[in-house]
Amino acid sequence: MRIAIVGCGAMGSVYAALLADAGNEVLAIDRWEEHVRAMNAQGLRVEGASGDRRVKVTAATTPPKEPVDMIIVAVKAADAAAAAEAARPLLGPETVVVTIQNGLGSAEGVAAALGADRLMVGIAGGFGASFKGPGHVHHNGMKTIRMGAHAGLPFDHVEQAVGVWRDAGFAAEAAEDIAVMQWEKLICNVAYSAPCTLTGLTIGQAMEDPDIGPVSRAAATEAWEVARAAGIAVDIADPVAHVRSFGAAIPNAKPSLLLDFEAGRRGEIDYINGAIPREAAKLGGAAPVNATLVRLVRFRERGF
Repeated sequence: MRIAIVGCGAMGSVYAALLADAGNEVLAIDRWEEHVRAMNAQGLRVEGASGDRRVKVTAATTPPKEPVDMIIVAVKAADAAAAAEAARPLLGPETVVVTIQNGLGSAEGVAAALGADRLMVGIAGGFGASFKGPGHVHHNGMKTIRMGAHAGLPFDHVEQAVGVWRDAGFAAEAAEDIAVMQWEKLICNVAYSAPCTLTGLTIGQAMEDPDIGPVSRAAATEAWEVARAAGIAVDIADPVAHVRSFGAAIPNAKPSLLLDFEAGRRGEIDYINGAIPREAAKLGGAAPVNATLVRLVRFRERGF
């Protein structure tokens, strides 16, 4: 297949490298010019949980007017709508779009730009990645990628797309209920994103810390309660056990929100912990733990 990765940052580079190594023709789109130059000159190197490989990709800072079979939107949640709009030249009649972001709320902008009935929403669980330099990414953890149709894409099309990822070595699964899929990941995200960003702790450290651990667990439990109140059929009997199992797989990883903070960038707090009070308000309730965490992170990001 011809596949375009729109937002070939750390996680996008993992997707690009494995998909290219499986024989797909990969077009890597990213605004970081030095990264693009390095990929074109030396190939893309990804090492860590998925092995150590250097693969050939074609890289550019803007999407060319060349239709592809699959577009993967892998930018941050706040940038997803704009990235999708910029990716319109890559659309062909049969192009499938996969958007993979943390939290809730970004898929709607992608659907508006590229079409709801061709869109799949993806959730990456147990993954982490960081740059070692231009054209070089380290990959922490490699658990599951789950994908489901945003609107009218037939399920057999979802399964075909998932097969492409599975053939590239990902533990990819097709999901029929994307709300369940999103909330099961979101409950894990809220447990670690804000607590780690506020303290600088890794996921494993936050999980075990005598002061931060209770805050992490309270954020997850509150999110689980909101999901249940909203009628989301999450298959989670114990939210604390759920987030501990997630964290145990990648104890040394830092959440992307913390990596953004360390780089002096505003992160996705409004789409992660911020989604919980927003969804609670729709039900006439509140989510004070997550609302407080959001305000603390926003305060720390205020100077960026």
